[in-house]
Amino acid sequence: MEWNHGGDLYGYPVGTLDFSANINPLGLPNRVKEALTATMELWDRYPDPKCRALTKVMSAQQGIPPEWIRFGNGAADLIMRVVSALKPKRALLPVPTFSEYQRALEEIQCEISFYFLEERDNFLLTEKFLEEIQPGVDLLILCNPNNPTGQPIERNLLQEILNRCDACGVTLLIDECFLPFVEEGQTLSLKGWLPVAKGLVILGAFTKVYAMAGLRLGYLLCAQQELLDRLDRLGQPWAVSTPAQIAGIAALEDWDYLERTNWVVADGRFYLNQKLTELGMKVIGSKANYIFFKCQNCGDLKEQLLGQGILMRSCGDYPGLDKQFYRVAVRSMEENQRLIQALSKIVKEEP
Repeated sequence: MEWNHGGDLYGYPVGTLDFSANINPLGLPNRVKEALTATMELWDRYPDPKCRALTKVMSAQQGIPPEWIRFGNGAADLIMRVVSALKPKRALLPVPTFSEYQRALEEIQCEISFYFLEERDNFLLTEKFLEEIQPGVDLLILCNPNNPTGQPIERNLLQEILNRCDACGVTLLIDECFLPFVEEGQTLSLKGWLPVAKGLVILGAFTKVYAMAGLRLGYLLCAQQELLDRLDRLGQPWAVSTPAQIAGIAALEDWDYLERTNWVVADGRFYLNQKLTELGMKVIGSKANYIFFKCQNCGDLKEQLLGQGILMRSCGDYPGLDKQFYRVAVRSMEENQRLIQALSKIVKEEP
């Protein structure tokens, strides 16, 4: 299988700076490190298959009934399980977006109706999209904010989409993994609609916001007991490791970490947006912890940056995009400055 994600540093020289994976620049929270170090003697046991302690903490923090919460081996694990449990015959998918949605749908031979977001709209979802939600569509998958564009869905439109899905009998799977990085992002979450929406499934993860990509911990929120029962049957018996469960509990209790994250990401996002624009790049969206931009007449920018020891994400393999589009993560200010210095050198060397 071809690898078409960021974060694969293992085939590059040691010391390569990774801007291809959108991980919190603060790194693993200290509270998580301390919790993992203090509990290593527990790792020789099988993990709790129901993640009881972790579920209890998340339920209390999020105000979500514990029976509506499920955890998995990262968000990708849960995407595959949801699609396998629902077995939709026809799905609606706005693109460009995270490739694992399409991959999961193709695994079950689902017919996919692609809705191409347009550059003239800055790849924003608009009210025109409501016309695509019709009876006969079984599943709609949305990423909010979208990956790779970093464009959130406007609140009123989001509610209209949810209402339209309810009216047409369409299950809505919405991925909110990057929502914690969006300013006022919690106002865009659909968690409050879980008790009343007939077919709402919300996806989240610790991967990005808590820099736990290596530990693999995703979660799903859903009020449909029948779907949850099917998910339980499809999952591995011990999908979430003991270290991941311990890390999840510690992360949820670290409020200071999230506050510091908001400041660091906001500063870095502003800096990169400004400097990329000054270099002649067209920055689009970019409301999360990554910057999506277009660089015309730059050649293969990814390869040129690799020559300076920096890995970025080329977006040419996303449906609806070409090799002029790129995505870079927001990292520490020192690292952001190193990226801009490298890009400046490339731009100045252009004929």
